[in-house]
Amino acid sequence: MPWLSYQKALNRALADAMAADDTVFVLGEDVRVAASNVTTGLVKRFGPDRVLDTPLSEQGFTSFATGAALAGMRPVIEFQIPALLFLSFEQITNHAHKFSLMTGGQCHVPVTYVVPGSGSRTGWAGQHSDHPYSLFAHVGVKTVVPATPTDAYGLLRSAVQDQDPVVVFAPSAALGVREDVDFATLAPVPLGVGRVCRAGSDVTVVAVGQHVHDALAVADDLAGSVSVEVFDPRTLYPFDWDGLTASVRRTGRLVVIDDSNRTCGIAGEVIATMSERVRLAAAPVRVTRPDGAVLPFSLELDRATQPSRAQLAAAVNLTVKER
Repeated sequence: MPWLSYQKALNRALADAMAADDTVFVLGEDVRVAASNVTTGLVKRFGPDRVLDTPLSEQGFTSFATGAALAGMRPVIEFQIPALLFLSFEQITNHAHKFSLMTGGQCHVPVTYVVPGSGSRTGWAGQHSDHPYSLFAHVGVKTVVPATPTDAYGLLRSAVQDQDPVVVFAPSAALGVREDVDFATLAPVPLGVGRVCRAGSDVTVVAVGQHVHDALAVADDLAGSVSVEVFDPRTLYPFDWDGLTASVRRTGRLVVIDDSNRTCGIAGEVIATMSERVRLAAAPVRVTRPDGAVLPFSLELDRATQPSRAQLAAAVNLTVKER
């Protein structure tokens, strides 16, 4: 079977979505030259009317996409840098997200916002290294963070087909991941459905995005002493609480690794919800960026500010000590 990279999976998902539905079009800065490699070949295949380069005005073209969606189109916006979502937060959360709710479902805004390179990139420093998925989950915008190429393909296909706005965060640290895949098996992955990546009996590790791979590596390292179950939520809103509850009930222990700042992050929400649903055998532990973290230019300091495999292993060991 051929190898499929994460970036190629996003590209294939966009191409397949555009081929299946002529109301789908892509817009963003430098999408015709495929600056992020996600839109490679699309303008040649589908033409300039469906692959639109935009001015450097995120608020402007995000609002344009909302209008296009209200008129019956399915726009896909590429944001090259995650911090650009802060500029467009008003247009996404206060306009696109609320139209269907405030009209009683009389209109829909099927816009997909793709961030191919969210989180830390080597030396991109404070204004280019955010991972703000918890902000969108907080306000109720559908939010997905795929960890693997097959999920990147499947979740993006589902996002484009959805009737509501969906933000797709593609973590920088996952862009180089490759899988051995039969392309004929690629299919949409339902939003709101998590998956158990590795079964275990001692502790459930919830890992967001690229940290799924870290969690699997730590589970392998600790296999002689701890049986770790790894749960990938895939969609952060709506979250698969029932799927996670089933896992935590089996193990009785919970650790969460989340590449966002500690306060008001996804990790805290996961722990709070599971504490309400399940009687835990030990205190839960979260591994996150520090409070108020702003990633610096220095590579050493950049790495020191992010959750690590060593921190995750220590958290797992701390939790299972309370047996």
